[in-house]
Amino acid sequence: MAKTTERVLGRAVMQVLATRPNGEGTVRVLIARVPDFVNLTAEDREISETRLPEEMWEQRVRNLKSHDTTSGNVIGEGYVDHVGRGKYKLTKAGWTHLKNKGLA
Repeated sequence: MAKTTERVLGRAVMQVLATRPNGEGTVRVLIARVPDFVNLTAEDREISETRLPEEMWEQRVRNLKSHDTTSGNVIGEGYVDHVGRGKYKLTKAGWTHLKNKGLA
């Protein structure tokens, strides 16, 4: 089974943020809660070779800001803002997107 797409992982990040006060959360919160919103694959759960002992999906969440030009990235699409080191906030567009999808 292939790894979860950037878009699906990003949607899970948005759903986590939607549960938080002011739609804000830290990377630590995202990593704790993303599995509540997405079925991670065996490939997602493989251990990162560069960030032991993190799983690959955790590394991808930590890389949200640095990969903001990747297709499906929630920052690049304007759904999430990076508001400080390791801190993210759901934008107005992000709230609207989740509501239109019936996810918020």
